[in-house]
Amino acid sequence: MFYLLFSVIAYLFGSFPSALIIGKLFYQIDIREHGSGNLGATNAFRVLGVKVGLIVTILDILKGTVPVVMVVILAPELQPLIVGGFAVIGHIFPIFAKFKGGKAVATSGGVVLGVSPVLFAILIGSFFVFLKLFKYVSLASILVGLTAVVTSIIMQDIPLIIVTCFLAFFVIYRHTDNLKRIKNKTEPKITWF
Repeated sequence: MFYLLFSVIAYLFGSFPSALIIGKLFYQIDIREHGSGNLGATNAFRVLGVKVGLIVTILDILKGTVPVVMVVILAPELQPLIVGGFAVIGHIFPIFAKFKGGKAVATSGGVVLGVSPVLFAILIGSFFVFLKLFKYVSLASILVGLTAVVTSIIMQDIPLIIVTCFLAFFVIYRHTDNLKRIKNKTEPKITWF
């Protein structure tokens, strides 16, 4: 019963379309009609600028962190990573945005932050290293997902291994079009780093 309650709460948290709401409220822009059409932080950076991109990134991370921390505090008998997975599903398939959401990178990071700040710090550092090396946000995101799995295995944390595999799968699946564009040399590279 508690799993159901917290999973629904996590899904609703994940479904909050921060990029869409900020775009419409402050810029009269539906971000789904610009850039990649995605509701994630990367498209917010591209369409609405650095300031909004950072805000959306933080909000998307919190969408994963808050439900996990709620479970840790209010229902410690539950596995917070399971609940966190529903926040990620909510971000990818948000009920408040016709089930078309983001690519789950920041929200997945938020879930990790809620259970392992050390792993989260490793992943943030890895992301910027990969971004510096390859200049593709999409490729850096995929490599961070794989780094999460490898690091979880090194940490020998079975629940974390299972969930990072699940999250990495979603991140890679959501970036398949990006991988095709990288192969065809049509994926935009960042120029600011």
